[in-house]
Amino acid sequence: MNGYTIIDVDTHVTEVSDVWTERLPARMRDLGPRVERDDRGRDWWMIGGKKVVQIGLTATAGVGDMKSPPKGYDDIHPGAFDAHARLKYMDEMGIWAMVLYPNVGGFGAQQFLRLNDPELMIACVSAYNDWQTEWASADSRRLLPITSTPFWDIEAAVKEVRRCAKLGHRGILFTGEPQSYGQPVLGDAHWDPLWAVAVECNLPVSFHIGSGNMEGGLSKEKMQTYGRMATFAELSVNLFMNNGSQLCDLLMSGVLARFPDIKFVSVESGIGWVPFVLEALDYQFKGNRVRDERPDLKLLPSEYFARNVYACYWFEQTAPRHLIEAVGVDNILFETDFPHPTSLFGDDVHSCIKTGLESCSDEIRQKILWGNARKLYNVEEPVAA
Repeated sequence: MNGYTIIDVDTHVTEVSDVWTERLPARMRDLGPRVERDDRGRDWWMIGGKKVVQIGLTATAGVGDMKSPPKGYDDIHPGAFDAHARLKYMDEMGIWAMVLYPNVGGFGAQQFLRLNDPELMIACVSAYNDWQTEWASADSRRLLPITSTPFWDIEAAVKEVRRCAKLGHRGILFTGEPQSYGQPVLGDAHWDPLWAVAVECNLPVSFHIGSGNMEGGLSKEKMQTYGRMATFAELSVNLFMNNGSQLCDLLMSGVLARFPDIKFVSVESGIGWVPFVLEALDYQFKGNRVRDERPDLKLLPSEYFARNVYACYWFEQTAPRHLIEAVGVDNILFETDFPHPTSLFGDDVHSCIKTGLESCSDEIRQKILWGNARKLYNVEEPVAA
């Protein structure tokens, strides 16, 4: 494989400042997301007149951390926002392909709800998807865009998925908690058109951490009592656990029974919690005789997981050493989360892989680092020189 040994299933692209000012219809450009600099020289993305995310916080890899993030584009790793620099970094790391996720619109596109203008909100999602397509065109074999969806409008979401599938996108980004935004729960038939188009286009659906409502997660009371960074640490782990709740919801929803060919990915949430959740859900499923009222659920929750769901890990050491069989070797993917504060960067990538998978066979290692992702995202492999 020409030295490439990794397909990285979760990375982020730090959006450039003109994503929306250049791509929205002219009459909307003054209303869309934009970058503004505060009186401390820090660049911020603004949506609806409010600060959403500091640019430096989306790209600390190699240059900072959550406590001391870089101020703006000039201070961050160029691979965060420049596609050719990203490819160069990938070559250095032996990473053949990276799956790409957003920052500004949120990990489920929920930040666009701040705009309170349905037409503008959908236009912002489409503008981002167009920009991401252009960015990935630097090498469409290796840079794999994921379609953001205007989930608050099911018809628009289905239309956007079909449009972006034709542009070469490799997956669908969706909130794992639609009910937290006043939408129907996952199992409601309201969402069936989205699941159907995912199957039709052979695109996995991503539940990225932080795609639900995070209001209150960084409360002033907690930051004053616990400290700012302790509160960040707690919130980060809570986000991992939230994906566990979303997985329980998905496995009991009936979606996987109605759409047996659909694939879901729990992104950036780790894998160590998966065996407990599956064991506990199977126990409750049988103990509560769920099939008496839900004959549509022909399989156990763990069996639906094995057939339809993937989970991603990066920094963990306990799970890859001891829990691979319990999670399922065919259901595990590897990520780095580059260039986020929690990401693996540089030498840490291969050291974490080495120590975590040192007792695994070459076959298992190849599946986790390469084979599972290649199949799920239909990755074109490198051609021998």
